[in-house]
Amino acid sequence: MSEGKKTKLVTAGRDKKWTHGVVNPPVQRASTVVFNTVAEKHHATVNRANQTLFYGRRGTETHFAFQQAMVDVEGGAGCALYPCGTAAISNAIISFVEQGDHILMVDTCYEPTRDFCDKILKKLGVETTYFDPMIGAGIADLIQDNTKILFCESPGSITMEVMDIPTMAEIAHQKEVIVMLDNTWAAGVQFNPFEHGVDISIQAATKYIVGHSDVMLGTAVASEQYWDQLREQSYLMGQCVSPDDAYLGLRGLRTLDVRLRQHEQNSLTVAKWLESRPEVDHVRHPGLPSCPGHEFFNRDFNGGNGLFSFVLKTSYPRATTALLDGMKHFSMGYSWGGFESLILANEPKSFNSLRTVANPNFEGTLVRVHIGLEDVEDLIADLEAGFERYNALILEKAVQS
Repeated sequence: MSEGKKTKLVTAGRDKKWTHGVVNPPVQRASTVVFNTVAEKHHATVNRANQTLFYGRRGTETHFAFQQAMVDVEGGAGCALYPCGTAAISNAIISFVEQGDHILMVDTCYEPTRDFCDKILKKLGVETTYFDPMIGAGIADLIQDNTKILFCESPGSITMEVMDIPTMAEIAHQKEVIVMLDNTWAAGVQFNPFEHGVDISIQAATKYIVGHSDVMLGTAVASEQYWDQLREQSYLMGQCVSPDDAYLGLRGLRTLDVRLRQHEQNSLTVAKWLESRPEVDHVRHPGLPSCPGHEFFNRDFNGGNGLFSFVLKTSYPRATTALLDGMKHFSMGYSWGGFESLILANEPKSFNSLRTVANPNFEGTLVRVHIGLEDVEDLIADLEAGFERYNALILEKAVQS
């Protein structure tokens, strides 16, 4: 009988060879690893890719424990570590492409992912085709003879579309296309990547894995077929992380389940409250029927988290500013996944640069929120006060008109 998810998060990466008799693996800081004999050095050289102390960039026991924990949690054959989520995305892609290749990229990807494709891959002679996240089986029509990667992100960045990953992965594999997924929203536990056809699962561990908004960290867990190439290519590109950061990622895993459940409970409460607001056109929360791909969320995901968005009925930047500026419990910041609540707004025209084939064409402002671990009644009161400020400016505009 396999272990439950909660148990796995508590026990993952806690092998006695890493913990040395204590609960948490010690932080082992090292650049140079020294050997007492030629035989020891030879053994380390031969086994340097297999969690053996060889050189600091290959990792220390702290790194090995976190890498093993990520494999225990997500599946796959191995985990590469990166200094941030963007580094994990870019290095995973570039590890498998060369000049003349083609990749398929979901149009609702994280903005830096799009920039990497348009500004770096293009310069290297790798072509990118963006596709609608709801394309499903239609992805078959976009696969070319030189397509190497199908890159997905589900739910989509900002607009939260949930993709039909299993169907698309099956089609991609028929053409020997590698399936990569930005699995940050699901934190590696709310969506099981390798059970749904993903070959490489990527996360900004900065977000929910660390969980406290104080570490930049990226991970990429690969299947056995692609692990060796991902590991060696990433090593050659100099990718490594601080053992202190790896330790904090490992520590964050221990409370990941309980944090996600509270984030999800709070966010659903706020999302349903927002659905009742007259200012709101619709809510884009994967757990609600109003979210595109909600049926795939119900089918494939184990749960949700605190990140979602909602669309206002109008677009009036002055009113949106009034809504945001007076918040007590929501802060504005370019991240999410920590214990705190965050809020940001995107006016409709901003999507012209973020989307090329799946522009949602909102008439109103989209507001993205991350619902933290505060008392949900306080968060709702904060949003309610924000709507009062918002409505005052909307009324002022109507009177002036």
